[in-house]
Amino acid sequence: MKKLSRNDPCPCGSGKKYKKCCLNHPEAAAPKPQQQAKLQQIIFKTPEQITGIRHACRLASQTLDMVAERIAAGVTTDEINTWVHDFTLAHGAISAPLGYHGFPKSVCTSLNQVICHGIPDGTVLKDGDIINVDVTPILDGYYGDSSRMFVIGDTTEEARTLIRVAKECLDLGIEQVEPGARLGTIGYVIQQHAERHGFSVVRDFAGHGTGVEFHEAPQVLHYGRPGTGVVLCPNMTLTIEPMVNVGRFEIRLLADRWTAVTADGSLSAQWEHTVLVTETGVEVLTVSS
Repeated sequence: MKKLSRNDPCPCGSGKKYKKCCLNHPEAAAPKPQQQAKLQQIIFKTPEQITGIRHACRLASQTLDMVAERIAAGVTTDEINTWVHDFTLAHGAISAPLGYHGFPKSVCTSLNQVICHGIPDGTVLKDGDIINVDVTPILDGYYGDSSRMFVIGDTTEEARTLIRVAKECLDLGIEQVEPGARLGTIGYVIQQHAERHGFSVVRDFAGHGTGVEFHEAPQVLHYGRPGTGVVLCPNMTLTIEPMVNVGRFEIRLLADRWTAVTADGSLSAQWEHTVLVTETGVEVLTVSS
């Protein structure tokens, strides 16, 4: 892919040359009127911030690597929380979920029909379960956000297919990331791939900008129309985290006001990466080393 030239039109849609817009002063970009409201709150990262975010994201992937080595039947989701909490502190960081708007734990553990924001407790993992573990360490003030699916023992073919397709949805979404691309295209390719396999994409939750704050603009929907939405520009960092259900996409929120489950009781799977929009494409910051 051709690297952006200083004299190329800025991909933010301002009509200015890249050198006069987002290259050196992304916060001063003057997008087209229809884009301005969507872009004005986006935090374009400095080189120093990108370095800090990259370190936090590396810790997020290392945390999930640690979980992968230990997770098994007989473990409770509260034990996973302890592992993540202790590992995060041992590496000089803190867990962003802990205390966030009252969330009581350091990690989200979303089991089987839980779509997201599952609260760790005494639930014991058993053979056949599938679980998403979602971590966000804050290291030196920067956020790294990532989640993975884990299979406990041997599970059904349907569950394995769901997990595979959800990961493919993530990968296809990431492939669309480059300067000048639009968020609607990311959502479109994710939705099309999930539905092609007979699954559905959750509408109630989305990816988001991240890095300097836990949740930043823009919102990254996992469904949509190609060629619509916010234009991606270099130095944006955001999460892509499709939630894919076997059945309908509707959700039900439990009494704890956090745990979201499938409305029809079907299985759900999710994968998440934090990515950086570069001048030539995309860098996945939470890839496992």
